[in-house]
Amino acid sequence: MGASAEVPGIDLAGAAERIRDRVHTTPLLRSSSLDREVGARVWLKAESFQRSGSFKARGAFNALLAGLEAGDRRGVLAVSSGNHGQAVALAAAELGLSATVIMPQGASEVKMAAVRSYGASVITDGVTGENREEVARNMAAELDLRLVHPHDDSLVIAGQSTVATELMAQAEQAGFSPGTVLVPVGGGGLLAGVCLALETSEPHIRVVGVEPALGDDAKRSFATGRLVSLDRTPATVADGARTLHLGRLCWDVVRRRVDEIVTVTDLEIANACWWLWSRCKLVVEPTGAMTVAAALRAARDPSSLGAGTPADDPGAVVCILSGGNCAPSQIAELVGSVAGAGQFS
Repeated sequence: MGASAEVPGIDLAGAAERIRDRVHTTPLLRSSSLDREVGARVWLKAESFQRSGSFKARGAFNALLAGLEAGDRRGVLAVSSGNHGQAVALAAAELGLSATVIMPQGASEVKMAAVRSYGASVITDGVTGENREEVARNMAAELDLRLVHPHDDSLVIAGQSTVATELMAQAEQAGFSPGTVLVPVGGGGLLAGVCLALETSEPHIRVVGVEPALGDDAKRSFATGRLVSLDRTPATVADGARTLHLGRLCWDVVRRRVDEIVTVTDLEIANACWWLWSRCKLVVEPTGAMTVAAALRAARDPSSLGAGTPADDPGAVVCILSGGNCAPSQIAELVGSVAGAGQFS
């Protein structure tokens, strides 16, 4: 698969070749317990095992490597709630570039510590979820740094597309064809990348984005046909989805190719984290668990995925687990919230 004809400048094949030796091939897993609970064949694409702990390494390595190929050796600057910052910091350290990461005050401590462990500088003073992008743009211009956006960047989107191309190769090897792919949604870089990777070779596969109910900008955008932005940062446990709106490049792809955007509650996200940890022995952060939350809900609510339950799907359901960067205390708190509500499935 070459460059996307629909979105000029997004070179999927080039990205796959560029990062091939820089990122892990993450496992495609199956849980019989989850199959029984959902009532369908459910596969888990575990990007929680990716370098830096999330799919973000794919886009970060593609963007930085492409910059070096073009002769740009400036230091890089990232704006991030955590995972993109870790990925950019890792790629920069490996490629001999300096890195600065703008993170909002109150960002995940475990993610902030990881960014610093890769040698990057972290700036949080005066940074909020609402102003972080403005702060990053101003600082990049002032210090002549290359701004690597977490999702609204054609090179980043192309890197994220490799999740889907890798998934399809693994599915073929395992002898199944996905009917539906569930994708976590924050700024939309992963969702856009998955859409672009599947639209040419696998147009029959349903692509469903999943976001937190407390931050439903993508669902509202999809419903109205225009890009909707939230007034303030959503207070959801899914810290990787605390975005105000989809990236504009991402929205151009999402509105054309995505089949459905659904939301899940924080309690449902917590239950999914519990499920993955206790039954599948997987440590998955809340944002990464949103897809499993959607699959579990669909087993109880036939209309929640827009086209019937997963059991109605002629092919298997694939849940992309976007990352696993969370502290043990966070998992304990989530499990406690589910137990307190008597919601364990």
